[in-house]
This record gives sequence, C-alpha cells and structure tokens, in this order.
Amino acid sequence: MNDAPVLKRPIGKSGIEASAVGLGTWAIGGWMWGGTDETTSIDAIRASIDAGISLIDTAPAYGMGLAEAIVGKAIADQRDKVVLVTKCGLVWNVEEGAYFFHQDGRPVHRYLGPHSIRYEIEHSLKRLGTDYIDHYVTHWQDATTPIADTVGELARLKEEGKIRSIGASNVSKEDLAAYIATGALDAIQEEYSMVKRDIETSFVPTCLANDVSILSYSSLALGLLSGKMGPDRVFTGDDQRKDNPRFSPGNRQKVARLMEVVTPVADRHQATIAQVVIAWTVAQPGITFSLCGARDPKQAIENAGAARLRLTAHEVAILSDGIAEHLVDQDR
Repeated sequence: MNDAPVLKRPIGKSGIEASAVGLGTWAIGGWMWGGTDETTSIDAIRASIDAGISLIDTAPAYGMGLAEAIVGKAIADQRDKVVLVTKCGLVWNVEEGAYFFHQDGRPVHRYLGPHSIRYEIEHSLKRLGTDYIDHYVTHWQDATTPIADTVGELARLKEEGKIRSIGASNVSKEDLAAYIATGALDAIQEEYSMVKRDIETSFVPTCLANDVSILSYSSLALGLLSGKMGPDRVFTGDDQRKDNPRFSPGNRQKVARLMEVVTPVADRHQATIAQVVIAWTVAQPGITFSLCGARDPKQAIENAGAARLRLTAHEVAILSDGIAEHLVDQDR
C-alpha cells in the first residue's frame, strides 16, 4: 500500500474535519459481542489514533456507559487529536418515550425529551473525561417527542459549547426531512455496506442536496465482509450474528465468491480485503465517513490503513459489478 495521507472530510457545515475512516466502539462496549477486555480495547483505540484516525464514535448504550468510559481513558492525554462522536436517546434511568429492549436486565427506552438530553450529555461528558463533544447524535428516534423540541435542546448545548455539531441516526425519510427543516443538522449516521445499500436511493440524494454528511456504520457488515468469515464459522452466546440470516452458511458462500473479486484489487495495492471494502465504501457518492469496529490494535491498524488507500474509478466499478453479480438478493 502507498504512503498516501489519511483521507479527511468535513462533517456537514460544522467546520469540523475528521478522518474519512473512523473507529466504532460498539464491540468495545461488550454487549452483544461476548464481553470486552478493557486493556486491549484501550490499546486498540490508541493504536487507531497513532495510525492517523481522528474520528472516534461511541455511545452510552454500548455496554451502558462502558464503551464511553473506556474511550475516555484511552484519549485522556490526547483529546486534541480526536474528533469525538457520542449519542443520546437510549435511556435506562427513566421509563419515558417508547420501550426498545432490555440490557443487563434493565429496560431501555427511546427518549429524546430536552431534559433527558441534558441529563445524558452531562453523564457522557463525565465518562469521556471531556468538557465538549465534537459531534452529538440522536441514537434512535423517539416518536413521542417532536424533532423540533429535540433539536432545540441540541442547539442550546451547541451555544453553550458542550457540543460542536449535530447529528441523527437511524432515521426515516420523514425524520430526515424534519431535521433538515431545522437548519441545524450536520450529518446522519446510518448502516451502509456492500450488502446493505438502500440509503443510496432513500437518503443520499437528500443529504447531497443539503450538505449533510453521512457516517456509515457496519461497513464490514459485522465482519461478514472482512475476508475472514468462512461458511463454517459458528457463533455462540449473545453474539448477535448467531441468528442473523445474513450470516447463514449459504449467504456466506455468496460473500466468499464476492471476495474472489475483491482479492485481486487488494493484491494490487498490497492491502487486505477489509481495507479494500472500506475504501470502496468511502468512494461511494454521499458516503462521507466509514465507521469500523476494532477490538484489538491489529484490527485498528488494519482499518486505519483503508484511510490511505486510493482505489481507481475502474477498481471501484469492478467491485460494484462484483456486488451486483454475487449479492443480487441483498438489501439495496
């Protein structure tokens, strides 16, 4: 792989610039990932920063504050190198809004009332060991609270300097329109990968027209597109992939055939399959950032290498053709 600089892009109109490849910390929180190791997780975060990745994404719901606390420890002496993203809207301290799921025996609700956001930001700041969040995102949408009320509180937090930009995640078309109408939205965060491309038609055109960035998550589809997920892999315990139809043996065989298309591109760049998949992701129109999970330094460094990989237009087209041929019945 060449020594190109890390690709950087702006977050909407905020004036904040971050690495196009970011570190996602859902797995570091342990929940639905079979637990976590704090020391290894801290090493992974620091390795990512050392490799040039500035965008670090976390959330209170990732292990009920655990991921945020681990991120806080990891960045304690290098906050100035990090564009920090965290979220609000999944709460377990009150039973307001709409019930969503149970975690660690406690009910979690979707709730974005202004007083709840105020409570959440203070606890996130404490866990993260900082006095401001670069990009603050509504994690899941709350039908019981008008979006204008939610954004009003986020705007006040921005005026107070506690957050620097505003985002929304897991939105509907109607939600996106309402956020854009406020004039305050800088970015959305949505699932996007080679096996899930529906936002190309539902959200990308609107975001491009309104200078709204897109942070894509699950770019490697929970490891399915890493090049390391064979058809015989068995998932156990609370691993969310255990009952996910996308991880059926038959589907993994289709992905294996796609990997045969990806491999020659990777070989030409002396890159890994995962790096090529991530680079393809950020080469797609409207996809500003790719958030990729890592649980150890090796994974973090590998993902960071994708931010230095520049695919040609011809290579992007070859990969896209391969996706169309082998994954025709995937979500698009």
